[in-house]
Amino acid sequence: MATRHFLTLLDLTPTELTQIIDRGIEMRKMHERGDVFQPFSGKVLGMIFEKSSTRTRVSFEAGMSQLGGSAIFLSPNDSQLGRGEPVEDTARVLSQMLDIVMIRTYDHEKIETFAQYSSVPVINALTDDFHPCQLLADIQTYKELRGDITGKTVTWVGDGNNMCHSYINAAKQFNFSLNIACPEGFDPEPTLMEENKGRVKIIRKPEEAVANADMVVTDVWASMGQEAEQAERINQFKNYQVSPALMDLANNDAVFMHCLPAHRGEEVSEDMMDDSRAVVWHEAGNRLHAQKALLEFLLTQSHRKDETNS
Repeated sequence: MATRHFLTLLDLTPTELTQIIDRGIEMRKMHERGDVFQPFSGKVLGMIFEKSSTRTRVSFEAGMSQLGGSAIFLSPNDSQLGRGEPVEDTARVLSQMLDIVMIRTYDHEKIETFAQYSSVPVINALTDDFHPCQLLADIQTYKELRGDITGKTVTWVGDGNNMCHSYINAAKQFNFSLNIACPEGFDPEPTLMEENKGRVKIIRKPEEAVANADMVVTDVWASMGQEAEQAERINQFKNYQVSPALMDLANNDAVFMHCLPAHRGEEVSEDMMDDSRAVVWHEAGNRLHAQKALLEFLLTQSHRKDETNS
């Protein structure tokens, strides 16, 4: 059995993704009850960060600890991933010492190369192209609060970035329609759009894109590494702010999500973050529970592989 990785949502089947979402919901309930569940005593998660993060580090480190294992944090100064030692060699070495690896980096090709040469599961904790772990949390949140997302309409407002790309993959895997409201010049990857043209469409006016939506999502206008473009992007995206007035055009039971951190007053209005339709704090908390379910899935798959080879 080949080692399973989670680099994009397409690495798992829709059935497997639903299994992880449902398990994440169960793990949240277990956590709230104070249940102790530690099946991975002695297991070690390696966390390689070339991009800094608050939520990603805390959720993975706390999650692995709660599952009975431990986590090792490697900063950009610690890992030197691909800067001296080839990525392939780093993957081969760390596979001998760790049970599972998560990587947060810039170049998606780097994590693909690492996974190719890794004999343990590799998780994409964000690249410039995709952010699949956030989608697990988002879909779990919607299911907990509103039910099955199948057949619903989701509206993405903002840049056609890594989060938008993962929402396109999610539309395919979870079978919902996706409207993308972005200014010209900031469209998502054309190939992804073409592959999903039956379920995903670009609508330039946010008001039209949000009409009859069941969920509205946004992200910062300038992602990490785009700080020099901040002023120009604010000018380009000034009509793409999510506010209570914009949300009023969506369905009455629509929810608003944001992967955080939020730049209040830019992509989201100050009052939207505190609106009753905003579920961003519940969403943020689900990073912990969805990723625990993912860790369990991948480590269990890895254990089955070891049993098959023994």
